[in-house]
This record gives sequence, C-alpha cells and structure tokens, in this order.
Amino acid sequence: MQKTIRTLAAILLLACSPLVFAQWAPESTDWSKLPDLKVSKLGLYLTPKQAFAMKQKEGNKVALFDIRTRYEAMYVGMATAADALIPFVEHQELMQEWDDKRHMYKLEPFQDFVPELERRLAELGLQGKDVPIILICRSGDRSSKAADRLMAAGYTRVYSIAEGFEGDTAKDGPQAGQRVVNGWKNAGLPWTYKLDKAKMYFPR
Repeated sequence: MQKTIRTLAAILLLACSPLVFAQWAPESTDWSKLPDLKVSKLGLYLTPKQAFAMKQKEGNKVALFDIRTRYEAMYVGMATAADALIPFVEHQELMQEWDDKRHMYKLEPFQDFVPELERRLAELGLQGKDVPIILICRSGDRSSKAADRLMAAGYTRVYSIAEGFEGDTAKDGPQAGQRVVNGWKNAGLPWTYKLDKAKMYFPR
C-alpha cells in the first residue's frame, strides 16, 4: 500500500512538472490554457497568422512592434510587417553579468520603452490610449510583460503574439531545445535578415 502511494505521488509530481506540460500548439487560441509566463493582465492575444492578417487588413491603423533586443533582430531576423523595433529589455553595454536561470547574458529593463513606443505611434498617426497595438517578442513571455507595462501607462488594446517570433522550444525528439514548435518564423510568415534602418531603435 505504501509503495502504491509513493508511486502515485511520483506520477503526480511528474505530471505537474513543467517539463512534461503539453506544448503550446501552433495557432492554438484556447487562451485559458496559456502558460503563466505568457499571460497578460489585459488578456488580449493573437496567433502569428491572426496578427499578420490584422496588420494586412488594417495597415497603419494598427501598430505592430517587435520588442526584442537589437541583437536578436540583427542576428535572428525580423518580421517584415513590424512597424518598428522597440526593445523592452536590453543587454548591458558590457555584457559581463550572467543569468543562470535563462542561460544567457543578463538583460536590463529598458527605460525608453514607453516614450519610444509613443513616438512611433505618433509617426504612424495613431493617437489615444485605445489604439490597437500588437507586440511580438521571441516566444510570448516579454510581450505579455510589455503589455502589462503599457496597460499601466493607460493603454487598453495591447495584444501579445503568444507564440512570439521564434516560438517555443521542443521538449523532446531530435530537435529538443530548438525553437521549432510554433511562432512567426515557423508559421512561414514573411521575415528578413535585411533590416530597415528606419525601423530600428537608436538612443535619442
């Protein structure tokens, strides 16, 4: 009996481990099942294809901002539909500190995020706190946090692309650890390594 209880406890513990959670399926819209890291307070989400369709249909009536770091845009590429790159966090000028949890150089909050976003909105001719804004990061984590930051600044229609640009990592199989599960790039949507200087962020 005691062995059975221990076995059941082990199975329950394994089932609750994030390593065995079902991966977020491409184009899934059951937002109630979003992993906590991708959840925003506004609760507004889009799949990559929905975001692309919305941008294609509405043009400059909706803003699509890439909020990854400048390094990511430069070395990983950028969605051609994005209106601008506005980093939500950035690497330190001298990358000397390490983030053990993320297995990468540490990122710092980007103080210019809201002012730069508002400058870009003005360039697009978008005014008011109810303008539709779409945010994309690597995998939907930072975009949800950035949406919360914009909500705190008074914005009410901020959508997070829950799959991000690169998507989530595969948990097992020959491509384990690679970002091949979902995301803008994996959906076959247009992107490029050739960046448009006018869309890039430069300190002012």
